[in-house]
Amino acid sequence: RKVEEENEKKYARKDIPGPLQGSGQDMVSILQLVQNLMHGEEEEETSQSYRLQNVGEQGHMALLGHSLAAYISVLDRERLRKLTTRILSDTTLWLCRLFRYENGSAYYHEDDREGLLKICRLVIHTRYEDYTIEGFNVLCSKQPVIYISSAARTGLGQALCNQLGLPLSCMCRVPCNTMFGSQHQMDVALLDRVIKDDVESGKLPLLLVANAGTPGAGHTDKLGRLKELCEQYNMWLHVEGVNLATLALGYVSSSVLAATKCDSMTLTLGSWLGLPAVPAVTLYRHEDPSLSLAAGLTSSQPVEKLRALPLWLSLQYLGHDGIVERIKHASQLSQRLLENLKNLDFIKTSVEDELSSPVVVFKFFQEYSNRDQTSHAAQASTIQHPILSNERHIYDTFNQWLGEQLAQLVPASGVDVVELEDEGTCVRFSPLMTSAVLGTEIQDIDQLVDCLKMKIPVLTSTLQLREEFEQEVRRTVGLLYIEDLGWPGLGVVRYNYHSDEKNDEKQEKELEKINTELLKKLNELESDLTFSLGPEFGGQKNCVYIGMVTEDLDVSELVETIAATGREIEENSRLLENMTEVVRKGIQEAQLQLQKANEERLLEEGLLRQIPVVGSVLNWFSPFQASPKGRTFNLTAGSLESTESTYMSKAQGTGTTPPPTPTSSLAKQRLPGQKAFKRSLRSSDGFSETSSISHCDDLEKMDQRPPALSPSQEQGPLETEKPEEQKEVTQAQTNTEDTHSDKSPPDRAKGEEQASER
Repeated sequence: RKVEEENEKKYARKDIPGPLQGSGQDMVSILQLVQNLMHGEEEEETSQSYRLQNVGEQGHMALLGHSLAAYISVLDRERLRKLTTRILSDTTLWLCRLFRYENGSAYYHEDDREGLLKICRLVIHTRYEDYTIEGFNVLCSKQPVIYISSAARTGLGQALCNQLGLPLSCMCRVPCNTMFGSQHQMDVALLDRVIKDDVESGKLPLLLVANAGTPGAGHTDKLGRLKELCEQYNMWLHVEGVNLATLALGYVSSSVLAATKCDSMTLTLGSWLGLPAVPAVTLYRHEDPSLSLAAGLTSSQPVEKLRALPLWLSLQYLGHDGIVERIKHASQLSQRLLENLKNLDFIKTSVEDELSSPVVVFKFFQEYSNRDQTSHAAQASTIQHPILSNERHIYDTFNQWLGEQLAQLVPASGVDVVELEDEGTCVRFSPLMTSAVLGTEIQDIDQLVDCLKMKIPVLTSTLQLREEFEQEVRRTVGLLYIEDLGWPGLGVVRYNYHSDEKNDEKQEKELEKINTELLKKLNELESDLTFSLGPEFGGQKNCVYIGMVTEDLDVSELVETIAATGREIEENSRLLENMTEVVRKGIQEAQLQLQKANEERLLEEGLLRQIPVVGSVLNWFSPFQASPKGRTFNLTAGSLESTESTYMSKAQGTGTTPPPTPTSSLAKQRLPGQKAFKRSLRSSDGFSETSSISHCDDLEKMDQRPPALSPSQEQGPLETEKPEEQKEVTQAQTNTEDTHSDKSPPDRAKGEEQASER
């Protein structure tokens, strides 16, 4: 028995994780472990600086509420019931008064979709009286239908159906306006027709989810007309959105004010007021508390009511003025940005109200010239024209890059990128969701506008030069243009390697090697361009991706440099391959010649000299002197030579000097300090003209000097040589004339012939 107990202990110890073994750890080591998990290793590995959210005193009050809730939960049952009831009733009353929602109840939840889920269950219990007894069998007689806008949050309908146990056919997505009104508002007339069709087919319209600030563009549905439609068909109206925060202000637009008449609404106070870890709140009106309890909107457990404690503390700390001030500040930030965007060219905004819009959505868009409008109008007449689809894809890519750049340059602004159905990719500024958390101020908006002004010329220049770059690459031999609409830059190019190899794998490796070396050479140039291998995922292989450019880019020089550099790398690669083959053959030939020389040496020395003892005695009496014979391989000439001349002259010959590498004509024309691929200014043109004029003057001076040449030399090819070579020839001729002036005429004629040969 003791043996079995010891075996059980050993087996149990193996299964216990390391931190739980033994008698436990002290609090200091546990807190140190938490700190290391939050800050330590990740911050050292990542290059980007990470900082926590700036938690003010109101944030500390919210965090304190979670700790107090844990302490309060250990009170006796009666005292706990009284305290939780007081906290819940106070918080509910304050929120209903702040957001103008009279006679409402509140449900506090962590997930912002959970409130809508409970509301759906409440409506099902209300409309189906026998649902509590018969369950889903009641739903078979009349299928419930829930209507949501096509501009609602992604996946909201599917999440509701999964949690409620309903088929996806119970969810109806209502399209937005296409002809009149905002393109992000629900089409009320179409919704009316859809509800009538569902009623006639035996379905039961259950609930309508409307938006007071769509997740993408921040537009508000026509809540007044939707409320009338819901009353007509006995439907429940639920409203959610960021614009509900403006209900706490003194002035509220009529479109948002209509939300106070709805049956329920969801408020996300944490992001609006900058409060961490506070629950979302769903306010609703219902007369039957038993159905609310059955739906899960109320609870008899006192601990569940403590969810409102962080909000109870934070709302008291902020007060009415503090709450209004934060929401008003966010509205002022959006208005400031909207006023500045109106004065910028190539920026198109999409806002619901020009005077006051809590959410600002804008995008880069270049208007066409009058000449191009007719052609684009003709293209627009065809449905889904490929040119128009490619053009929209390019604009989406550029706006994606613009949003990422602005978010990186001004992180306190809180801008992000959003995908809209009609506008495409846009940049969104929603201060109600970010300003309280990030601490956005007016100067951050001004900095954002300044950065936007710097990026617009880059976007316009790149968009204009993109087509020219494509044409230049297609006209250049050896380069292949790769069309990648998802790349935010000038374009993508590949050096096309031509080889007679039939092995595709070897050819692919050689192509990768050449383009990688080409990218390295281009990055070594002094230019303002960025060359890369492209995106980490989804990019083309063995290509050079060129980033954003400015208007002074010389596209022809860029393409010519890429082609010339690629050819140079390819020639060097082939030269290295040929040199490797030549060296290999030279080594084999040298081995054969050395082997033949050894055999000849054996024949000359004789057989006796090869015997160890006899050969030593024989060499002592009659020494045999043989010159060392070796072989040297000339890499320049590619030939195998003997080493006898080396041993005789006691020095190794240098051989022929390889010709110098030719420099590009474009590099010679570049001024000192001028970066590559820049168009020459007027000053540089004047400099080139003056240099060419002075060069012609030097040529005229050289022609005016009396040459002492023979008639055959005056008509020879020396007239077409460069000025430097002419100077050397004339100097050599004058030297020959001086040295041969005292000689006889035959000797002088002979000297002139030698000079002409030189």
